[in-house]
Amino acid sequence: MQLDRADRKLLRVLVSNGRATQQELGEAAGLSPSAAARRQKGLEDAGIVRGYRADVNLRKLGMGATVMVTITLDSQSEEAMGTFEAAVVESPSIIRCHLMSGRNDYLLVVRATSIEDYEIIHRQEIARLPRVARIETAFALREVVNRTVPPRLLG
Repeated sequence: MQLDRADRKLLRVLVSNGRATQQELGEAAGLSPSAAARRQKGLEDAGIVRGYRADVNLRKLGMGATVMVTITLDSQSEEAMGTFEAAVVESPSIIRCHLMSGRNDYLLVVRATSIEDYEIIHRQEIARLPRVARIETAFALREVVNRTVPPRLLG
């Protein structure tokens, strides 16, 4: 689907406010509310807008430590990767997992209440993941940018 100027304006509003009304969307894109609703539905049907979710401030919920964990498996076979990925999906402390190119196989993002809490997560979850040969951990000192969409995409 090729996005035009109105679609980009709708996306810009939806990225910053997923609960925007059809009236607000229409005003932002220079469309009637019904036209904005049709375009929004088109973006959803095309799979460009995959859903809407709350942006939860984990720090306010006591999850102040962001931990980046790189994982190298003992094998890059389909079986090893599949077994590892299935276990990651079941791990309650991992919020993101990326298959990587380069030296490490995976990058995990974990949220914890503290370094001490992460130590428990490491022992009880991360170190027990199957087929892991090496684990390296880094703690984020501060979040500088957290975007769901690069601004250049939205014009």
